[in-house]
Amino acid sequence: MEYRLLGRSGLKISTITMGTMTFGGKGWAKTVGELGVSEARRLTDMCLDAGVNLIDTADVYSDGVCEEVLGEIIGGPRKNGVLIATKARFPMGSDPNDAGSSRYHLIRACEASLRRLKTDVIDLYQLHEWDGVTPLEETMEALDTLVRQGKVRYVGCSNFSGWHIMKALGVSERDRRARFVSQQIHYTLEAREAEYELLPITVDQGLGVLVWSPIAGGLLSGKHRRNQAAPEGTRQFAGWTEPPIRDENRLWTIVETLVEIGDGRGVSAARVALAWLLGRPGITSVIVGGRTPEQFADNLAAADLTLTAEERARLDAVSAPPILYPYWHQLNTANDRLSEADRVLLGPHLQD
Repeated sequence: MEYRLLGRSGLKISTITMGTMTFGGKGWAKTVGELGVSEARRLTDMCLDAGVNLIDTADVYSDGVCEEVLGEIIGGPRKNGVLIATKARFPMGSDPNDAGSSRYHLIRACEASLRRLKTDVIDLYQLHEWDGVTPLEETMEALDTLVRQGKVRYVGCSNFSGWHIMKALGVSERDRRARFVSQQIHYTLEAREAEYELLPITVDQGLGVLVWSPIAGGLLSGKHRRNQAAPEGTRQFAGWTEPPIRDENRLWTIVETLVEIGDGRGVSAARVALAWLLGRPGITSVIVGGRTPEQFADNLAAADLTLTAEERARLDAVSAPPILYPYWHQLNTANDRLSEADRVLLGPHLQD
């Protein structure tokens, strides 16, 4: 297992992070998984034995039950080096203040997560989504308070747009508050929108990147194929709609390429998709989940798979995002003065 620094912090995390959305099985999360403590413990021990040192969860997963299950497994005196990441922002009750990124909600949500997780500190506390109503000054002050109180070690964000991140970083630096060390994003061969703004910001501002749903909810696993119904037991079979599929023909071309490369290497398409991500600029770790030991074993093995330049070029060719404005103008007229961050998106086109 490889360990990478999380952004500008001194914290090293494994390139594979364990995701826990399959724990609990309550409410909307039931379609993802319904693992109880004993099943979840077996999978958690498997990940920790493989060298995973970060486990990611969120208060909204199964209405807090996911955190409770995780608390039963690793709460109290933790195994040496195990790190916990969780998130807050979404509704956790019917009260009008039971959601959002206000000081009121974030501090209460953090304290509730600490109780469910049976721990006295959360290693990475993340804003699960943007809140366009609460002033960022209030949000960043609340996160800074949690850090100063010793309840949280590092803070990050998830599902922010580029300008949201830059505004938050500006506020935290201006007011000398705790700064985001990371962003958690959706980024796959099928959905490469992060290359327009989020990954350049990562490189420019020194943020770590955790990737959620790195095989697109199973769409890139190789189990889903062109002109075939979704396999029974998968998220898509159960009506799961994330991520959206905007170009189905492109999706199946990507899947077919993954399968071809995987067959040539004697590995799964999912493992190839994860290895591609781990070789992309700015990526710190991919969050893998599952319901069976076989799923986790295959995903964990991606940490040891290195794709060749030819394999990466094939995958890039079938999945490359279109160059939108203003990027095509920058490519045409400013390519003599591009930064490392600019080259995340434009660099491959300079080699054509």
